Amino acid sequence: MNHLWSPWRSRYIESFSDADRNETCFLCDASKIDSQDPLLIGESELCIIIMNRYPYNAGHILLSPKRHCPDLLMLSEEEYHDLMVLTRIMQSVLVSTYAPHGFNIGVNLGVAAGAGVPGHVHVHIVPRWNGDTNFMSTIGDSKVISTSMEKIVLELRQNFNNVMNSTNAQRGTAL
Repeated sequence: MNHLWSPWRSRYIESFSDADRNETCFLCDASKIDSQDPLLIGESELCIIIMNRYPYNAGHILLSPKRHCPDLLMLSEEEYHDLMVLTRIMQSVLVSTYAPHGFNIGVNLGVAAGAGVPGHVHVHIVPRWNGDTNFMSTIGDSKVISTSMEKIVLELRQNFNNVMNSTNAQRGTAL
């Protein structure tokens, strides 16, 4: 069996250990009405979209219900539907913004499955490009993200708002 080492992820894993000790949830904090989280991309009535602070790739985002809930099975039908609709919308936004060659879209449920925030279910959308993995992360102990996080958030926020405004205008209602 071959092993792929990614020591650059240690900072990410350790950040959740600290959060668990402090009993805070960054997804809940970002969901608050008065949230000023600079990584918040957008929201619907029941869910939020936030940039991953420790991304695998440029544009790696998280979608989460606003309600603190550990599992898909515990979401209401409305929350689940909203989460899945936003996932599809954000995949489309990422396609139109960055034209990735593919995606990893997934949910890690529970610590054993790799959930960094096991108490608050969230969907990862990771845009992928041919050749986006290279020696830097395995040999150089570094991950290269070629665009600033601030720029990515602004671009995704603007494109998300454009899609939502267009969708709402067509429907005559909010999501």
